[in-house]
Amino acid sequence: MPRAHKVDANQAEIIAAFRALGCSVHDCSGVGGGFPDLVVGCAGVNLLVECKTGEGTLTPDQVRFIGEWRGLVYIIRSAQEAQDLVIQTRQEIAKRGRR
Repeated sequence: MPRAHKVDANQAEIIAAFRALGCSVHDCSGVGGGFPDLVVGCAGVNLLVECKTGEGTLTPDQVRFIGEWRGLVYIIRSAQEAQDLVIQTRQEIAKRGRR
């Protein structure tokens, strides 16, 4: 029997923060297997984001996924961290001459 996925209490706030900053967001929290909660489109790049509350920890599946993934997975705990990630991403893209 499939298990209902757990959504962190701050996930809606984090999604709203990304969208307020002009990012596109796709909620993938139901995918399972440790796949991150969100795919965020920002400044022409895709960011994989795992939402956690302040004291939340990664599940064994999440630890495994992050360890095997050949890219970055960002762990975001607040709207402020989402904003910081967007600013950082845009600065990095600007340095490279894109957007």
